[in-house]
Amino acid sequence: MAWFTDDYNRFFKDLAKNNNKEWFDSNRKRYEKSVKQPFEAFVAEAIKRIAKHDKSVSLEPKEAIFRINRDIRFSKDKTPYKLEASAIISSAGRKDHSVPGLYFALGPESTKFYGGCYMPDKEQLIRIREAIVRDGKGFRKVIGAKPFVTLFGEVQGEANKVLPAEFKAHVAKEPLIANKQFYVAAERSAKLVTDPKLMEVLMDHWLAMCAFNSWLAKAIA
Repeated sequence: MAWFTDDYNRFFKDLAKNNNKEWFDSNRKRYEKSVKQPFEAFVAEAIKRIAKHDKSVSLEPKEAIFRINRDIRFSKDKTPYKLEASAIISSAGRKDHSVPGLYFALGPESTKFYGGCYMPDKEQLIRIREAIVRDGKGFRKVIGAKPFVTLFGEVQGEANKVLPAEFKAHVAKEPLIANKQFYVAAERSAKLVTDPKLMEVLMDHWLAMCAFNSWLAKAIA
């Protein structure tokens, strides 16, 4: 049995054409039934399954799910609502985006799975780089694992053009040490949203990124 009906993606397609408060308010009951309630149930089950493997995860769905409202304070795009539902499952949930975990977003454009450390602060970044220097082989073993490579390819993130002196000598051996972000991303078909195997696919992606997330969590601890 699928977690979501066809109206899940259809709602977001309609919202894209009518992205304003008036339309949303008049379709709020539809949003609750087709999007919010089933998404909360899906996230609750995902948390339950992940917590069986990772005891540090102890969240309520509301601590993992992002609001549908966009932050438009500093954006030229003033449309008020996101066109997908999203959540992050980690030991910190959405209150701390630097903690490695599983971020996923379901919408009519695609189904997205992300992992790793997307927003490390200055001290966390230094610790990650120091960990790579200490354990370069371990780092490469984690990101070279077959499930990881099959589902995500390689580690992504912006790189610094200028590095602190203590790391410059190590870049030739491990180019990723220049990164200021360490994350993985996979985009799948939007049709997956209504596929009964959606949860299994999500868990496949989480398991594939699990060792990577654990390595990063240990590095920034």
